Amino acid sequence: MLYLASQSPRRRELLARLGQPFDCLDIDVPEQRQPGEPPEDYVRRVAREKAGAGLLQVMAIAGARVIGADTEVVLDDEVFGKPADAADAAAMLGRLSGRTHRVVSAVSLVSASREAQVVSISEVRFGDLDQRAIDAYVAGGEWQGKAGAYAIQGEAQRFIAHLSGSHSGVMGLPLYETARLLQQFDQGAAP
Repeated sequence: MLYLASQSPRRRELLARLGQPFDCLDIDVPEQRQPGEPPEDYVRRVAREKAGAGLLQVMAIAGARVIGADTEVVLDDEVFGKPADAADAAAMLGRLSGRTHRVVSAVSLVSASREAQVVSISEVRFGDLDQRAIDAYVAGGEWQGKAGAYAIQGEAQRFIAHLSGSHSGVMGLPLYETARLLQQFDQGAAP
């Protein structure tokens, strides 16, 4: 049985697109970057920790496989997590305005006997945003619970001048990479 160590509606929706039945696990893993930890290493670690925490919940189930994922917005070397409040969201969007940032999405797949991981890195360039556009977006609330204060699948699409990489990865679960990971894991091959 496949389990998703997440309650994210986006990740559930995306994983369902792969056509494999799965159940969701409610896990609580601290998402805190360690001092000096490179952004990609941080995202990889959190995805691994989520998958591991999920596996601990289902270890007694034969054949259990658990997916853990993490997605973060990175500008220069700074990781933009989920904003604390509306002012923080507006500040993040202001800093992303007119610039290219990376979206790092890591997916870990674990079972009782193995572990594998893939990473998707996308580049997203925002157009120039004026304060009115930022304020209107923040007032709509879509930023809540979103890394970098935006949801590519929602109204923030209008901010994106260019995307190079995985649209689903920016949403929170890179489908191409996840499908290959599942296939290779089931075949016993390295991703």
